[in-house]
Amino acid sequence: MTTTVLRRRASALAPVSRSARWIGAALSLAVLFALAAPLSAQNVRLQGLGGEQLAESDLARGTTIVIVWASWSPRSRDIVARVNPVAQRWGGRARVVTVNFQEERGAVESFLSGKSLGAATFLDPDGAFSKKYAMATLPGLLIIKDGQVVYRGKLPDDPDRVIGEFLG
Repeated sequence: MTTTVLRRRASALAPVSRSARWIGAALSLAVLFALAAPLSAQNVRLQGLGGEQLAESDLARGTTIVIVWASWSPRSRDIVARVNPVAQRWGGRARVVTVNFQEERGAVESFLSGKSLGAATFLDPDGAFSKKYAMATLPGLLIIKDGQVVYRGKLPDDPDRVIGEFLG
């Protein structure tokens, strides 16, 4: 075959190829939105170790500082020592809570046995809360003001600096 024939065939296929790419990209976006929609629309309600509950309506008013952790995470082993100063410093200006990521109640109670955690602990056994708020690191810090996430990331070594930016 000559070079001219090959070019004609390639140019004849190019529009189909571009169309296929656009269709593929559109389908991919539609799938992503479909998967994300149920999580964002889902009204997550967490059960606390003390019998209390944390619901979306609680996060819709005021400021809530959430620390997400798991006892199996090596970086969460000192969670009590990291949460208590946050609760003491900011507890008068915001609701400070912890959310345990995907652990059974017994494991969390065993881990906290003999320790005095200065914030209520809520259980996220299926990870729905953590997924909804896209918590990707443990321990994680989430600051919600009047229902809007204003900070999401890892719990820094100096959380007061980050929290102070939003509660100043």
